[in-house]
Amino acid sequence: MRVAVVGSGPSGVYTAQSLLQQDPEVRVDVLDRLPCPYGLVRYGVAPDHEKIKSLQHTLRTVLEEERVRFLGGVEVGAGGVPVARLRELYHAVVYCVGAAADRRLGIPGEDLPGSWSATEFVSWYSAHPDAVADGFLRGVRSAVVVGVGNVAVDVTRILARGSAELSATDMPQAALTALAASRVDTVHMVGRRGPSQARFTTKELRELGSLPETEAVVEAAELALDPDAADPSGLPSAQRRNVEVLRGWAARSPGAARRRIRLRFFLRPVELLARDGRVGAVLFERTAPDGHGGATGTGRFEEIEAQLVLRSVGYRGVPLEGLPFDPARGTVPHRAGRVLRGVAVAPGEYVAGWIKRGPTGVIGTNRPCAKETVASLLADAPALARREVPADPLPLLRAAGAEPVEWSGWLDIERAEAALGAALGRGGPVKLPDRAALREAVGGAGPDRRHD
Repeated sequence: MRVAVVGSGPSGVYTAQSLLQQDPEVRVDVLDRLPCPYGLVRYGVAPDHEKIKSLQHTLRTVLEEERVRFLGGVEVGAGGVPVARLRELYHAVVYCVGAAADRRLGIPGEDLPGSWSATEFVSWYSAHPDAVADGFLRGVRSAVVVGVGNVAVDVTRILARGSAELSATDMPQAALTALAASRVDTVHMVGRRGPSQARFTTKELRELGSLPETEAVVEAAELALDPDAADPSGLPSAQRRNVEVLRGWAARSPGAARRRIRLRFFLRPVELLARDGRVGAVLFERTAPDGHGGATGTGRFEEIEAQLVLRSVGYRGVPLEGLPFDPARGTVPHRAGRVLRGVAVAPGEYVAGWIKRGPTGVIGTNRPCAKETVASLLADAPALARREVPADPLPLLRAAGAEPVEWSGWLDIERAEAALGAALGRGGPVKLPDRAALREAVGGAGPDRRHD
């Protein structure tokens, strides 16, 4: 049986791995619209989080399996290989395309220059091929990060880190140079609810308090607004540890650090205010606990100066042309991973990962999610395998306009990034900055050299 998995991030690779483990004859093509594998592990995990980024080694072992073929640079849907055509080329197709859109704040001034999504900032410092041009930090002294999850902590930490600490990472040179020249001295990370509802993990939170020449500041008065922060003993362990860290920071005397990270709570953004044609401040409304885990407005307002605003308030799936889509949930309708078209199961079409369940969980959550989908697929396999498909879909993908980057091409990219890092004296690989550079690194179409 031939299966296409669309997406080479954790959910896609775990799907391929589960297929290999349970069907000794299945052959899997892992397609990705980018020339490089690993999805958010390559382009979403912060460059200074080497332990999490090392998950690439685990994903790599799956993509190097004899019965798996990586085909990067293959767009599926609008402007690429149609979903219907892909279905003709394989016995089954599993879509693992994530949740690519950011949630918006929906407030006046959100489109001012200087207002970005956290994902756009992450894409820039991670060298995502779709990243927007530089310009995030120009003229910025004070930044506001709206949100109190791990992505918000990541972008806050990168804004406050020194370039010397980031030089040994794979961060692209242009981002490293801009961060080295940055004059940001204050980063406000702001949540509309209290510290006991914050979504960051304690490990990520503690990192903010250990950055060189940087002080993490918490206002004791804002902690006092949260009833669970006064006595955290009844909280779940993760939230209790967070509150204990924040209380410790609030009790410290101010230091003389070069930079400050100010963690603010019970503030809801209501407008981004313009100064000289760009963001100059954020207007917040003070909120208060509503007694049901949420927060309600109080009618009192506060301005925080900011020349850069990054929103980090969640993600949404986006429709893939040719697949059904539930706009309310931002997912593809399914039953145990089987795609539903109306109320009927669509034979041979499956989903896994965020496009299946929404943007929830951690990287490891994708394993059981993928296993459920694969169980459904393999239960359907006897019927699916009766349909004739091409012996090798690759020539037909090329005929449909795709220009796949095979594993040998990815190895070329790896070598080019290692050479770039050495030339820059960075001590490790440095990511190539854009699609043109990635394609240029690929040494032409030839036999897959994964076992050379």
